Amino acid sequence: MAETEVKRAKPTAPVAPLAPVPVEPTEQKAKSKEPCKTCQKHKAPGNMAVPPAYADLGKSAKDIFSKGFGYGILKLDIKTKSQNGVEFATSGSSNTDTGKSGGHLETKYKLSDLGLSFNQKWNTDNTLTTEITMEDQLAKGLKLGLDTAFVPNTGKKSAKVKSAYKREFINASCDLVLDGAGPTVHAAAVLGYEGWLAGYQVAFDTAKSVLSQNNFSIGYKAGDFQLHTNVNDGTEFAGSIYQKVNSSLETAVNLAWTAGSNNTRFGIGAKYQLDKDTSLNAKVNNTCLVGVGYTQTLRPGVKLTLSALVDGKNVNGGGHKVGLGFELEA
Repeated sequence: MAETEVKRAKPTAPVAPLAPVPVEPTEQKAKSKEPCKTCQKHKAPGNMAVPPAYADLGKSAKDIFSKGFGYGILKLDIKTKSQNGVEFATSGSSNTDTGKSGGHLETKYKLSDLGLSFNQKWNTDNTLTTEITMEDQLAKGLKLGLDTAFVPNTGKKSAKVKSAYKREFINASCDLVLDGAGPTVHAAAVLGYEGWLAGYQVAFDTAKSVLSQNNFSIGYKAGDFQLHTNVNDGTEFAGSIYQKVNSSLETAVNLAWTAGSNNTRFGIGAKYQLDKDTSLNAKVNNTCLVGVGYTQTLRPGVKLTLSALVDGKNVNGGGHKVGLGFELEA
């Protein structure tokens, strides 16, 4: 009887597995927002990519004092691009002081698969230049180029063989200028580590066997701050400071002094971005020359630039300059 009761007993219902505890969306977002230590390590200053070329040291400060100003000149720039990738750039300008006008026509074409680019330029001085460059083909970071110039009126010819190599922590170049007087060697190198930059530039005239250029530069570059100093030929001393105060305001200060002279040249400049299409530029130097510039993007590919230079020491005496620039790109 007991055995029969045991056989007829209902089987015990299986226990349902515990459902996984859902993770709150806020916790998932918090985990996704946690910074990646590996990525942070890759972005550390010590692992900076490629330092700038020697000519580009202190470029941010130079742009504050140069871009957006074109007083004394009426200028028109037109840039177009064909369907097969050929780029055309036409520029014309007129100097309001001398009345001299000039212009140039430039074409660019790139063969990306072969790493080749062709650049040809002709200006109203009747000078024809052609440049051929090859990049990242023989070695990663290596750039080779040939630049030629020809003046049909006089028959004058010149050529420049260029080479550049850039990798992490180093950017070096060596150019050989060939002309009738004899080749001149131009070499430069910039080393960068943890934001610090050190560069050297030299030019050797083989015809005279003398150094025609002997420049040294040192600087520091952070995310929103740049410091740059340089010595040219042991006689020209210069320095600049650049700071990006916020997303709208950039400021710069430059200093220059020549050995054997008591005059120190300095200037203060700023750029303020009113909105994505409008910007204001202003600068003043130690001789009280005040420059102002206004840049307006009228529509995509159409940019207007107005600028003026005012002599602060002689406001009522005249001699001020104005400039107008118009740029079209399609």
